[in-house]
Amino acid sequence: MEKLFEQFEKAGDDAHAEKRKVADQVIEALTAHAWIEEKIFYPAAREAAPDTKVHVLESIGPSSSLDPSDERFDAKMSVLMENVRHHVEEEEKEWFPDVRKAVGRNRLTEVGQQMEAARKKAPGSPLAVPSAKK
Repeated sequence: MEKLFEQFEKAGDDAHAEKRKVADQVIEALTAHAWIEEKIFYPAAREAAPDTKVHVLESIGPSSSLDPSDERFDAKMSVLMENVRHHVEEEEKEWFPDVRKAVGRNRLTEVGQQMEAARKKAPGSPLAVPSAKK
């Protein structure tokens, strides 16, 4: 994901087609990631640690109908990138260590395999992810 963010940030101000392409790739990847987390990872985490707070991304970024030449496009992508970076940092530093302890190594390996298998079925449209509809 970070590579896509860097690609977007390095694109020139007038690289509208490239920015649209990268934004679409980011949205598709985030959609798949969110869907897999909601379908497989979060339920496993809640089962092992019912009091665990789930970290859901609220923003999926600029809509496919927003023209990349619109000044709001870059602003929406900047907010999305900042939110994702914060989300990742928070999960990795604060949340995942607790989940790892609660879930256990064997179950975590099993969940990881399920998540990898689900990647093939994951949707690319944010409308298919319940948390993206909020």
